[in-house]
Amino acid sequence: MPDELNLSNLKPAQARKDRKRIGRGLGSGKGRYSGRGIKGQKSRAGSHKMRAGFEGGQMPIYMRLGKQRGSTSKDAMPIGPFRTYSQPVNVGSLDAFDADTEVTPELLKERGLIRSTRKDVKVLGNGELSTKLTVVAHAVSAVAREKIEAAGGSVTVLREPKRRKKSRQFGPKPAAKNAAPELGETAGDEKQPEGEG
Repeated sequence: MPDELNLSNLKPAQARKDRKRIGRGLGSGKGRYSGRGIKGQKSRAGSHKMRAGFEGGQMPIYMRLGKQRGSTSKDAMPIGPFRTYSQPVNVGSLDAFDADTEVTPELLKERGLIRSTRKDVKVLGNGELSTKLTVVAHAVSAVAREKIEAAGGSVTVLREPKRRKKSRQFGPKPAAKNAAPELGETAGDEKQPEGEG
């Protein structure tokens, strides 16, 4: 670079590149359609600002596919967006506590067995337990309850389990035990063998 800058040695920092001049006649190479092709949506202004998932007005793929039903789907209203999550803790993990310890969600959080005390805690029956403990949790499986009580401990449930409604069975009704006898027969009549009078 020269020591002094003047109009005779002034140059841009990098090489300049002329912009693409479109619509300036067929001889320019970018005339007539100006590089946009023939008609159609992509030849219009604003055609490259379509939202994600837009398929030209036809039914998009995420609306054509079937929805997943059940408590695992956000489409299953009102279950989906408001579904609850229980943090599992196995019985085998509780064996590390000292005897006669009251195991609460706060203590489990302190020991690093659960992440948060704002979510429910459910004790599951995987593993063995030989220590007498007092377990306080939101839910306890039947196997876990048996193992805790077999070790001499006790269980306190913070949330009562919801009772499931009996499903209605559709089908033929079972025959009544004391059904009325058919016409022409009485309850005491018995068929006599042929040939006997």
